[in-house]
Amino acid sequence: MEMEIPSSYRYMERSYSDGGDSSGAFSDCNSDRSGEFPSYGSPSSSSYSSGGGGLQRLLVACSADYSDEVVRGLISDLESPSASVESQRRAAMELRLLAKHNPENRLRMAAAGAVGPLVALLYHSDPQLQEHGVTAILNISLCDENKTLIAAAGAIRPLVHALRTGTPAARENAACALLRLAQLDDLRAAIGRSGAIPPLVTLLETGGPRGKKDAATALFTLLASRDNKIRAVDAGIVRPLLDLMADPESGMVDKAAYVLHAVVEVPEGRAAAVEEYGIPVLVEMVETGTARQKEIAVRSLLEICRESAAYRKMVAQEGAIPPLVALSQSATKKAKEKAEALIELLRQRRTAGNSHH
Repeated sequence: MEMEIPSSYRYMERSYSDGGDSSGAFSDCNSDRSGEFPSYGSPSSSSYSSGGGGLQRLLVACSADYSDEVVRGLISDLESPSASVESQRRAAMELRLLAKHNPENRLRMAAAGAVGPLVALLYHSDPQLQEHGVTAILNISLCDENKTLIAAAGAIRPLVHALRTGTPAARENAACALLRLAQLDDLRAAIGRSGAIPPLVTLLETGGPRGKKDAATALFTLLASRDNKIRAVDAGIVRPLLDLMADPESGMVDKAAYVLHAVVEVPEGRAAAVEEYGIPVLVEMVETGTARQKEIAVRSLLEICRESAAYRKMVAQEGAIPPLVALSQSATKKAKEKAEALIELLRQRRTAGNSHH
């Protein structure tokens, strides 16, 4: 399973303070998949393969080191007022491929001033050109040193535009590029303010498997900021998360459960989770989930119950206590403690309730 990544790897340097380890649930975005290109020889690849095997040649070349002149030449092709869309596409695709596997090239392209002209492509009306621009920026962002420079070039709003309007690949890669930038604490708020969260929620709901994963990972990172949690609730994040959590076929149960936990850390998120019938989904997860799913579900239920007697009553009525008791007897120390704390809360409600009658 791709979600099992070595426990030594901490997701985005952010491990949970109370020890629930989300690091295995998320993996970072990769560079683009060259499979997104039409295969050489198919009719649609003709524009890239004039001169025979152009795309093959490019894919081979993209792993080689390129001279600064070549990079500057490609940048001037992008910027030239007289350039045809065709030659801009070719230049953007070469830059995209040059940055795909090669860290040296990523630094060199940023230093040569490629970022500004690529950002300008994100508003281009040609979908292919927009996609190459987004993906080249994603690939350049894979060098941490380039993230600040990309943000300084004003990339955030254009990336959000591509996330709303692009091809499926452009939308996925825009989500990934925003995720890369959101890893810098000081950019999270800016990304939230720029309107990234509603289109990420849309991608979570309607994207393909990779788009959903990328959206969940980007949202998880953005939700480290309190304001962004509230924006996500307003954008309707809770319903698609619960749908993914309730569907083992989605391959997204863990990711969605961790994102939901981030959402229920604010009162608006708790209210939305209860309103959207999240309690039965969470109780079911405590009953039948994997060890990791049980633990994250208990932690979300604890958040929901902590300040509300009404919610505690709903959780108890949903039949949470027997599976919690079972968990408190079998689980890891962390999960045991959480399960016991929740049982304690739910039982308080009973004794308090009884004394009123």
